[in-house]
Amino acid sequence: MTKPFSRVLIANRGEIAVRIANTLRKLGIESVVVYHPADRLSPAVALADRAVEITGTTPVAAYLDGEQIIAAARESGAEAIHPGYGFLSENAGFARAVAAAGLTFVGPTPEAIELMGDKVRARAFVEKHGFPVAPSAIEDDDPATFVERARRVGAPLLIKPSAGGGGKGMRIVRDLSVLDEEIERARSEGQRYFGDGRLYVERYVENPRHIEVQVLGDGHGNVVHLFERECSVQRRFQKIVEETPSPALTAQLREVICETAAGIARAAGYRNAGTVEFIYGNGEFFFLEMNTRLQVEHPVTEMVTGVDLVAEQLKVAAGHALPFIQEQIATRGHAIEYRIYAESPARGFTPTTGKVLRLGLPEGEGIRVDSGIREGQPVTSAFDPMLAKLIVHGPNRAEAIARADAALRDFALLGCETNVEFLRRLNSDPAFKAGDVHTGFLDANPALAEPAALPDETLRRLLAAAALSMRPVRDAADAIPELQAAMGAWRN
Repeated sequence: MTKPFSRVLIANRGEIAVRIANTLRKLGIESVVVYHPADRLSPAVALADRAVEITGTTPVAAYLDGEQIIAAARESGAEAIHPGYGFLSENAGFARAVAAAGLTFVGPTPEAIELMGDKVRARAFVEKHGFPVAPSAIEDDDPATFVERARRVGAPLLIKPSAGGGGKGMRIVRDLSVLDEEIERARSEGQRYFGDGRLYVERYVENPRHIEVQVLGDGHGNVVHLFERECSVQRRFQKIVEETPSPALTAQLREVICETAAGIARAAGYRNAGTVEFIYGNGEFFFLEMNTRLQVEHPVTEMVTGVDLVAEQLKVAAGHALPFIQEQIATRGHAIEYRIYAESPARGFTPTTGKVLRLGLPEGEGIRVDSGIREGQPVTSAFDPMLAKLIVHGPNRAEAIARADAALRDFALLGCETNVEFLRRLNSDPAFKAGDVHTGFLDANPALAEPAALPDETLRRLLAAAALSMRPVRDAADAIPELQAAMGAWRN
C-alpha cells in the first residue's frame, strides 16, 4: 500500500507529538511539528523533519490557535494535521477549518465530534439506540423541573456539565439536602471551564470500575473494536494506571461490553479512532461517554494487539479501508500503563516544576517508554504535568506487574519531584496486585501517597551531604582558623 500522505503536521507537544512522529517516520512520511518557544528544547522539536514556531498570550493559547496552526500546515506543505489528544483534538470547528483549508483532519468527522462531545446529546443518542445508560435527569429536557427530576433519581447521584471532560465540574451528591447548592456549583464550574453551564445528573455507582473500549471505523461502514482497557485507578477523575485486559471481566462479559461499544460507533457512522467508556459495578455496565480522539492510554492496546493505532488513523484519514475484520484481531498477554507526572503525591498530588538535570529511562523486554522530555529541558507549570508513560507487557498480569516494578526502579529523573515512588508503592499494594480496584481506590487508601519514612541514620547522612554541597558550608569547612594561619610555616 502506498503511504497515506507525504507530509503531516502534528498539532501537539510532549510525548504524544514524539509518538506520532515516530509512526510517521516508520511510514516514510515527513513530519512537521508546531511548538511554542517554551518547548524549543523538547524531543518532539528535535525529532521532527521540520519545526514551526507558534506564539500566543500563554503557551497553551498557542496550541489552541487553530488559525495559526492551519497557516503553519499550509506554509510547510503538509497535507494533513494530526491533533493528538487534548488541545484541538475534539474541536469540531477546528476540524471543519482544516477541511476548508484543503487539508485532512486525522480524526472523526466534525458531526461525530459534536454528537459525542455534548454529553447530553451523546447519552440521548445511545439510549435511543437501545444501549445501556444509567438512570438520569437532563436539564435541557425541562429546565424548570430539573432539580426535582434530579431529586427523584435518588442519592447518590453525579452532576456533570453537558460539555464537560477531564473531571471538571463534576460533583457527587450523597445528601439530597445539599442538591440545590451542588447544582449551582457545578453550573458555575461548567460555565467557567467550558463556557456552557448546562447540566445533567445520573445515578452514581459507588466504587465502580471504569472500563473503556477502543474502536476503529473506516468511513466505509466497517467498525471494529480492539478490546477493552480498565482505567479504574484515578485521582480526581484523572486516570493514573490503565491496563488490558480488565481483571474484572469474564470472557462473556468482555464480549458483550466490547460489542456494545462497537455497536454505538456503528450507529454513529464513526470514522477513525475513538473510545467508548463505561462504568461497571454490581454486574451492570452503563455508557459513560465517548472520546472522539486517540487516548493517552492507547499504547496498552497496541502492546496486546500489535496494531499501530496512529498508523491506522492516518490510513483511514486518507480514505483507506481497514485492513482487518473483527475476527482477525486477537490479544496476547497483559499490558499496563503508568502515567509519570511531575507532582508531589504527599502534598495532594500538587504539580512540581524544575529542570531535568538527569534522565534515565528503563529498557528491556516488554518495556516501552513514551516520553516528551530530555535532559536540560525545563518542567514548568504551563502545561499538564504528565512527563512520560511507562508501558509494560508480559505473558500475564503478574509478570507485567513484576516488569513494571523493575522498570519503575530503573526510571531516574533528577530536577523535579515525580510520582514514580508512589507508583512503585501502588504497584506493590496487595489489592492492586489482586486486581481489586475501583475509581475510589486511591481515596480509600491515602497511605499510598505517603512516602516511606527514612531511617534516622540515612536522614542524617543525606542532610550532611546536602549541607556540604552548599558553597558557604564548604568554604567554612575548608577555611584555616585565624590562630593556626598566624603561625605560618612550621614543622614539629
